[in-house]
Amino acid sequence: MDKRYMALGTSMLVLRLLEQQSMYGYQIIRELERQSQMVFRLQEGTLYPVLHGLEQQGAVVSVSRMAENGRMRKYYEITTQGKRLLKEKTEEWKVYETAVNQVMGGVLFG
Repeated sequence: MDKRYMALGTSMLVLRLLEQQSMYGYQIIRELERQSQMVFRLQEGTLYPVLHGLEQQGAVVSVSRMAENGRMRKYYEITTQGKRLLKEKTEEWKVYETAVNQVMGGVLFG
């Protein structure tokens, strides 16, 4: 998938995953791959700037916790502001998706 298209929705996808549960970075990468059937494949060098940007916006917070394997990991959690941002991005995506489908002559979803 063209990385330019991926960049448009990466923060929205990360917020959606974190809405489901708090996760650490590698877990986010693997879960995104799993839920997208390997269409979305992020590198750590792509994910962490997104997470840091979301932290600066107050959309996520990071918390150090003990993982199941006994190691300390930085988990990311969505905030109330992050849930609002996700709702806004989801609405923007629906408008975008509808417009693209109209131009392409495709079936409208939703």
